[in-house]
Amino acid sequence: MQKEINKTEKILRTGGIILYPTDTVWGIGCDATNEESVNRIYKIKKRVASKKFIVLVSDEEQLKKHVINIAPAAWDLIKNSNKPLTIIYEKVTGIASNILVNGSAAIRITKDEFCKKLIKKFGKPIVSTSANISSSKTPSIFNEINAKITEQVDYVVNLRQKENKTIPPSTIIKIAQNGEIIIIRK
Repeated sequence: MQKEINKTEKILRTGGIILYPTDTVWGIGCDATNEESVNRIYKIKKRVASKKFIVLVSDEEQLKKHVINIAPAAWDLIKNSNKPLTIIYEKVTGIASNILVNGSAAIRITKDEFCKKLIKKFGKPIVSTSANISSSKTPSIFNEINAKITEQVDYVVNLRQKENKTIPPSTIIKIAQNGEIIIIRK
């Protein structure tokens, strides 16, 4: 695994696009602070810029570095969630502007060992969006990924490509200013 972390981190450092296994579905990713790289993912996915991407961070410290005010309810949800949980935070900083919506972004602390170690080594958050062309079915395993995706990324992580288990996308929630929890995707 360390060899793959090292290779992938080098690609991210040069602004490259990766195809990688996450704690949910296979993802297309890049340095979440690099607007040019983020724009490349929009083009690869043929996705409209108004539909934003999820960002993965390695741990609570990295989350605190990018989110100005984390509601106490968010910490409770993160600690008690038994499945991957993405939260839309307001007042996000240090992330590419083409990921933000009025200063907010969808961020998940990854539970995946590869992703956690990669992001920790890289030192910055990475984009995580499903490995499909927009409006196409999300592939649940590596073999379902369209060749148009694999041909356009700079590196395909050589881990877990033979796995057949399907993991659903993360739950996405938003915590309103008044503390109300709004479920965006179950």
